Amino acid sequence: MPRIFHRRLVVGPDSIDAVGHVNNREYLRWMEEIAVEHSAAQGWPMERYFDGGTAWVASTHFLEYLRPAFERDELDLYTWIAAWDRRTCLRRYAVVRQRKLVARGETCWTFVELASGRAHDLPGAVTEAFFVIPEDDDELKSLGLARRERVRTSLPSPA
Repeated sequence: MPRIFHRRLVVGPDSIDAVGHVNNREYLRWMEEIAVEHSAAQGWPMERYFDGGTAWVASTHFLEYLRPAFERDELDLYTWIAAWDRRTCLRRYAVVRQRKLVARGETCWTFVELASGRAHDLPGAVTEAFFVIPEDDDELKSLGLARRERVRTSLPSPA
């Protein structure tokens, strides 16, 4: 089970906006997709959450664009868990092209009960399936992803 989840993609023409680079909405879509893929890789596919009457919903997103990306660019996407609390998870993301950071972001995910839509305490089985990766982690450093600017270091309180 990976501590830091990775996948590679090639930017397709549908991801390009009117000014010729990757549209902002694509980064958010990729962040959501890789979060689901990472969870499934750790033994928690969406169906498992649904079977328990729970799911994750995004409370906040933060994205910082550092360089534009273009059609046919090969991008490496990374995600990891930065922090947990009773009902929320801070997940970080990085988009890299040729070892240069293109964008970075984070999402505060809130664990909810589907029937009520209310925040629900995280079961131990969920938190035990993932690693929490500190900002100064050696693997993040080796990937060039350890440097964090203008991002939260704690979780916002759930509503």
